[in-house]
Amino acid sequence: MYLYTDFDQQLVNERVAQFRDQTERYLAGKLTEDEYRPLRLQNGLYIQRYAPMLRIAVPYGLMNSKQLRKIAELATAYDRGYAHVTTRQNIQFNWSALENIPDMLAELATVQMHAIQTSGNCIRNTTTDQYAGVVAGEIADPRPTCELIRQWSTFHPEFAFLPRKFKIAVSALSEIDRAAVSFHDIGVYIVKNDAGEIGYKIKVGGGLGRTPVIGSFIRDFLPREDLIAYLEAILRVYNLHGRRDNKYKARIKILVKALTPAVFAEKVEAEFAHTVQSLKIQPDILQKLDEEFTPFAYQQRADEDFTELFAQYPKFKHWFNINTNAHKVQGYRIVTISLKRAGLAPGDMTTDEMNLIADLADQYTFGELRTTHEQNISLVDVPQQDLFTLWQTLDAHNLARAHIGFITDIICCPGGDFCSLANAKSIPISEAISRRFDDLDTVYNLGKLDLNISGCMNACGHHHAGNIGILGVDKKGAEFYQITLGGHADHDASIGAILGPSFAADRVPDVVEEILNTYLDLRTEGEDFIDTYRRVGIQAFKERAYA
Repeated sequence: MYLYTDFDQQLVNERVAQFRDQTERYLAGKLTEDEYRPLRLQNGLYIQRYAPMLRIAVPYGLMNSKQLRKIAELATAYDRGYAHVTTRQNIQFNWSALENIPDMLAELATVQMHAIQTSGNCIRNTTTDQYAGVVAGEIADPRPTCELIRQWSTFHPEFAFLPRKFKIAVSALSEIDRAAVSFHDIGVYIVKNDAGEIGYKIKVGGGLGRTPVIGSFIRDFLPREDLIAYLEAILRVYNLHGRRDNKYKARIKILVKALTPAVFAEKVEAEFAHTVQSLKIQPDILQKLDEEFTPFAYQQRADEDFTELFAQYPKFKHWFNINTNAHKVQGYRIVTISLKRAGLAPGDMTTDEMNLIADLADQYTFGELRTTHEQNISLVDVPQQDLFTLWQTLDAHNLARAHIGFITDIICCPGGDFCSLANAKSIPISEAISRRFDDLDTVYNLGKLDLNISGCMNACGHHHAGNIGILGVDKKGAEFYQITLGGHADHDASIGAILGPSFAADRVPDVVEEILNTYLDLRTEGEDFIDTYRRVGIQAFKERAYA
């Protein structure tokens, strides 16, 4: 993974000192709320419904065990003993006192972490596949590309105050997209041209929120050394032409739609002609970035035969088949730890769990771990010979629920329990659905299925992209929930269609169950929910849900 240089460390340390002074002046009444707001947003600090929320940057979801232990330490000292994994692979604290934030940032700096550009109208954390660099089938490891974008975008003076927040995701697989790239302001796809050269295919104008849009391709092949010049051209066109008079129409997706993708691409190409030479990335820079992510010293091993263990421990068999993935190196396996447990908000980790996961990363991998877009944690380099022992430990600590990719692996924003923007609570709805589908045999019978929940139209829970999406809405002060069907975040992305009028909170589990019963009645052999929905359409589900 990328490690800070002395320059990086000095930069982060100076930012901490600067923000400490700004916060002390605000608390002393020397800065107004309006003066302090942009300063705190530049440092990942929101004022939520009940307490400040601090969002910590986790570049492309990659952390080491030392960093996770530090987060656990801060959760104990300054928060309420837990932290939250977001859909952008970051970490959030929800209950930290404002006067303690500078101390927390100083502690984070000691382990090469910060909260810079995790909020505000700037370029946010670049995300990618949580299995980057270790999963078979990649055209190239996307992490060097993500790191290049991170270094270019951090503290970029021209893009510190964009019309709205800006998100970039990178994909290196043609078969599957675990990063929802189509729903980003810029989607970067690693590809090869006919000559076998690695480069990028560029998509722009994706996004969720109150106007969900699937991005449009504007460049079929971009040489690797021209990526920054082209991204700079896109951002300059957006910064110049994006609306600033209406925040609901300020995202790049609105600009691309208004101009049309073809016209937007023309403007980008014209700007690119001015940036391509001055911002061309030199080969030694690309080589150095690649060297930051060279493979670990894997030991060649034969694949393990788990036949006897599977027969003796059916739960281990399910966990192996569902929560682990093939590794590109023989004898290793990628493990995903579910953070979706009854009684805890999706994506939450307690202090004890964080320390345990850090210990497991040291014991069974090379000390690295990944946060995922789906709000889980992955250990991506586990020797197969250690899988059973690892599973036993996870199972003993309620971290081995074998349901990754199934209905109870719910993506869920914090909702009205925390967020001042939310129209309704999200976490209780997630809890009710999880309890309704507690039986794993029922879960497995339903097949692969994404269920996403958002507390408001900002869509932090990505409800538009869920096969089943749930959106909290306000009806004269009462919390209701609108349901969408048919969303999908993979390469064949689609936006969910609204089923009909919204439902009261206590009706949501019943309605979801009726939707799933309809699917079970209509599916053909081998179909997942999204396949059946696309084949039969929404009407059959609507008739049953409102009968």
